[in-house]
Amino acid sequence: MSFESSANRALLEDKLGYRFREPRHLGVALRHSSYAHEHPEEEDNERLEFLGDAVLGLVTAELLFDAHPDWSEGDLTRARRSLVEGRALAQKAREIDLGAHLQLGRTEVKGHGAEKDSILEDALEAVLGAMYCDAGLGAVKDWAQRVFSEALASEAPRPERDPKTNLQERVMARYGEFPVYELVGDSGGEEDAARFTVAVCVKGESFGRATARSKRAAEKAAAEEALSHPGLIDE
Repeated sequence: MSFESSANRALLEDKLGYRFREPRHLGVALRHSSYAHEHPEEEDNERLEFLGDAVLGLVTAELLFDAHPDWSEGDLTRARRSLVEGRALAQKAREIDLGAHLQLGRTEVKGHGAEKDSILEDALEAVLGAMYCDAGLGAVKDWAQRVFSEALASEAPRPERDPKTNLQERVMARYGEFPVYELVGDSGGEEDAARFTVAVCVKGESFGRATARSKRAAEKAAAEEALSHPGLIDE
């Protein structure tokens, strides 16, 4: 889909809930570095991505702070992280079909770059950076307020602590050191649901072990198992 079409641009703006005063800002935000590499005269979206990441972090922190006056700093930090981490932003990008509007280089087009989490996350941050350049902080704040409305509702539940963070705090309190995650096995299969096996150890002893498609998921599952280890159960 070509960004040059005003109809295509209007379609994306409808999904964003924002009309750009200067369409060129959005045009740059949709231009991946792989495309700019093939067209040296064109600017890529990396600078806008940097800006958008910072702006999104600020407005999300402010919105959560105002919405939940009884939440602790840890609650607010976990909530913000869950909203703006890579996979969450990639999903928001998919919901507005952002990938269909991106300008990608030939290699990324062949490699289905418009479907990659990393490219979608970066592109959405760049679009938010473009919104900031176009109309200031208020435009990004309005977007975040709409998109994250459930997390900002007064009745929203407090975010649960990540198992790895929880385990780290318990191990540090009890043993004075960090848990160590060891890669026990890797099948090498891209689509293998049991590709990675990870063990989490404390003082050389295995406290938990799990297998998953990604190393991150295996570490999380191993941490969950370790939290029920007799050495860590609160007396």
